[in-house]
Amino acid sequence: MAKKLKVTLIVSLAKKLAMHKNNANGLGLRKLHRSVVVDATPENLGMINKSSHMFRVEEVN
Repeated sequence: MAKKLKVTLIVSLAKKLAMHKNNANGLGLRKLHRSVVVDATPENLGMINKSSHMFRVEEVN
């Protein structure tokens, strides 16, 4: 069973690079202070690492 991560958008997407906006949208985050639960796949982890200053990440059991 894959590990799950709860990702919360904590920084506004306004005036951010297109790459950071695309990473947030790719994870399913469109509004500030909203959370999504995603699998800890290499693709998702890469998006989280590239834009780590914008997200709060917690491990879900």
